Amino acid sequence: MVKYEVIVYTGNLAGAATMNQVFIKLVGTEGESKKTWLASLKGVTDVIRGAVSACLTLMHLEKKVTNRFAALQEDSWFPAKVEIKSPEGDTYIFPIYRWIADSKVQRFREATALTVLEDTHHLGRYSRQQELKEREDDYRLFVHPSIHLFFSEYVKEHWTEDAFFGYQFLNGVNPMLIRRCEALPSNFPVTDDMVFLSGQCGLEDEMKNGNIFLCDYKQLDGLQPNIINGKKQFLMAPLVLLHKTPDDKLKPIAIQLKQTPADDNPIFFPTDSEYDWLMAKIFVRSADFNEHQLNVHLLRTHLLAEVFAVSLLRNMPMVHPLYKLLVPHTRYTLQINHLARLLLISKNGIFTQFAAAGGDGMLTLLKKYLSSMTYTSLCIPEDIAERGLESIPNFYYRDDGLKFWDIVQRFVQGILGHYYKDDCAVEQDSELQRWISDIFEHGFLSNECTGIPKSLTSVAELVKFVTMVIFTCSGQHSAVNTGQYDYGGWMPNTPISLQRPPPTKKGTASKETMLQTFPDVNTTVQGMSTMWLLSKQSSDFVAFGQYPEDHFCEEIPRKLIRDFQGELEVLSAVIKSRNKGLEVPYTYMDPAEVENSVAI
Repeated sequence: MVKYEVIVYTGNLAGAATMNQVFIKLVGTEGESKKTWLASLKGVTDVIRGAVSACLTLMHLEKKVTNRFAALQEDSWFPAKVEIKSPEGDTYIFPIYRWIADSKVQRFREATALTVLEDTHHLGRYSRQQELKEREDDYRLFVHPSIHLFFSEYVKEHWTEDAFFGYQFLNGVNPMLIRRCEALPSNFPVTDDMVFLSGQCGLEDEMKNGNIFLCDYKQLDGLQPNIINGKKQFLMAPLVLLHKTPDDKLKPIAIQLKQTPADDNPIFFPTDSEYDWLMAKIFVRSADFNEHQLNVHLLRTHLLAEVFAVSLLRNMPMVHPLYKLLVPHTRYTLQINHLARLLLISKNGIFTQFAAAGGDGMLTLLKKYLSSMTYTSLCIPEDIAERGLESIPNFYYRDDGLKFWDIVQRFVQGILGHYYKDDCAVEQDSELQRWISDIFEHGFLSNECTGIPKSLTSVAELVKFVTMVIFTCSGQHSAVNTGQYDYGGWMPNTPISLQRPPPTKKGTASKETMLQTFPDVNTTVQGMSTMWLLSKQSSDFVAFGQYPEDHFCEEIPRKLIRDFQGELEVLSAVIKSRNKGLEVPYTYMDPAEVENSVAI
């Protein structure tokens, strides 16, 4: 009789253990064992009868209720991994990390195997995980917002200031719209005699010097705003001109609230009356909230992460190195998007009911955003260059994001370079090609104008795309999500909707009209509570680069992971040191604060 030592590790999750019986069968190059009952799932048990070595390749697990234990009900089990030691002293590791809920036979490849002999449709593995996570999130919906006190107080004190207004385009939750302005749009007729620039340079000269910047909310143009509490709401499509001053502050110098110039669409300036200028900025901040939530946050992180996750689970076997590399960055994504569809953007969802861009126009707007999304804009080095933002000072999203991207890219290059020795290996990998084709077809609707590849022909292409996937699901999501309550906890700085039209003539705005324009109390409460919830760190938060699930078992990938984690620790220390000297710390790209996946 040949004996194999088997150790089964059950995951450290609520409800992970099982009262059902578990059976195992081993398959090797010289035969297979009989199906054997594992009498204990807590320690070592002896298996197996039959000649299955020289090389162990496959393991079958079966969880079921037998007649002997008929009183028990079928339950769910979350095995982490199985280690098997052969009579020759070799150790074989089978990563699992999935819920097993039924009595079907589950087949798993050994961790170092690269051939595919298993069912690769993993979408069902999240069902129990989703159920447990939803219980936590349902509870969290009723917790009173009592955090982020520093930011709330700071925003309350500074929200009317031009420098803070400009700062948020760089380091707030929407750093994705601002771009250097080399020529004014034809529908934004600002002239030198309209604006006063610090340093006395003309507008044309300052554009040539790279000191003029533009935020254009043109995608919001033509949208039919929501009706809230029976009242029509108002959402503008502003153009905002900003100037980098000699003391390196970014300040607004002109705001036009509608896209088409007209007598009833004045251009507002800092030299206007206090409330004319403040009202113009309030309408910009409301537009920014809606642009951010639907485009920058929902579409470009949550929904993209779902596309990447579904394609991975649909097309990649667990033994594939790309699966091992990417699956930690899919954790909870399907579940949190399910909750978003249920509670935020459904017919009776919070965003649908209470945001200016909710309601009938929401899907139209999402389609516009999707049609204009590009691969370049998803890759931070190219995006920063394309928007001309390489040298603007105090841009911490850029500074930290580029370092974050570079560390990820080196790690991805190391891992994938270990498995793909040349471009031919990439071209001939059928699972890989199905994965990218699925993303191109279903995520980007086969639109070649996006620049998203429909196939991958080189290691370099693969490394870049996978870097973008990991960055989108981690650092980018953190940058556009975590600060929502920081900047939105004081409602006047981020109105979810506005219920009076903007001034059509200067000199008519006042404190009274401003207060009448702000949303109703119930709208404000819904917006604040949602932003607080979305900003809160998960109770089972996993920091970026940490891998509780041990998918890679070979020494070279494991060393690369350790090196990667070391680089992330250095970046975290650099960011923390920098932040000590800042009036407003920028923490959203600190790897220690970034979640591994889109999990909230």
